[in-house]
Amino acid sequence: MIVVWRITERCNLACGFCAYDRRLPFARRDVAADQVERFAPILADYQKTSGDKVLLSWIGGEPLLWKPFFGLSKWLNNTLGIAVSTTTNGTTLHLQQTRDGILEQLTELTVSVDGLAPFHDDVRNWQGGWERLRASIIALARQRDATQSRLKLRANVVLMHDNLGQFEALCDELASWGIDEITFNQLGGRDRPEFFSAHRLTRTDAEALGRLVPALQKRLVSRGIRLCASPSYLERIESSAADRPLPVSDCSPGQRFLFIDEKGLLSPCNFTAAEFGVPLQEIRNVSDLLALPQIFSSRQKHCRPAVCQDCPSTQVFAKFAS
Repeated sequence: MIVVWRITERCNLACGFCAYDRRLPFARRDVAADQVERFAPILADYQKTSGDKVLLSWIGGEPLLWKPFFGLSKWLNNTLGIAVSTTTNGTTLHLQQTRDGILEQLTELTVSVDGLAPFHDDVRNWQGGWERLRASIIALARQRDATQSRLKLRANVVLMHDNLGQFEALCDELASWGIDEITFNQLGGRDRPEFFSAHRLTRTDAEALGRLVPALQKRLVSRGIRLCASPSYLERIESSAADRPLPVSDCSPGQRFLFIDEKGLLSPCNFTAAEFGVPLQEIRNVSDLLALPQIFSSRQKHCRPAVCQDCPSTQVFAKFAS
């Protein structure tokens, strides 16, 4: 089971496509450490009784700004036996203590890289950031190899009309950094619709991506790099670019994937918390956790959220397949 937990709304970058852009004026919430300390043992009990491995993935905002990050990750990993991952903008990876903590405590690290140097620096408002990110990841990869760490290094790219033309060159560049796996998302319009309209993938862009990816996957795998994307994932992107809805009537909610937001609502994905969200305090034991798929399925049948009429959840369309 994969459990994705948004632990903070704080971020130190100013990305025009992101809801957590540091320039946006709203109060930023952090998850309290005691919420994790109460719920994580239930995940550990679930893992032990079911035999189903749990991967707990921290997201944000910028998760590495969350003060309890390394202390709780160490406890989860070393004491509870739960694998931990995170997605980061990479702004703190130049720090040796950050790299040491990642190598000691995480199973996977996903770093956001949206293009080659000029584009990445501009879209994230981080001048010199691309070069610092490059040096940091290379240093982390070398340290990982020297220590025989288990860490998987992944890069995730937000694809839009502006950077699609450099995607292949970017993949080659990332391969030279020591990245093991590359994933991508299409630019979405829910967070910042004013940015989306000017930068979204066009239908022509999506068709070009569909032609590019299979050949690029084969070429990269010969270098030991996985470029993730299933045919259904590429179809999802083409449908979005064409403004053609892709409804999903039954995604087996809660069976393999759970999302927890910064307010402590547990749901089948980050798009359905309003309709399906169950407060974490209602999950008192493994039985309560095991009951969630049935609860979600019943709600889906009786009151299907409008978002399911054009499902945007990447895991439903096998983003991580190759």
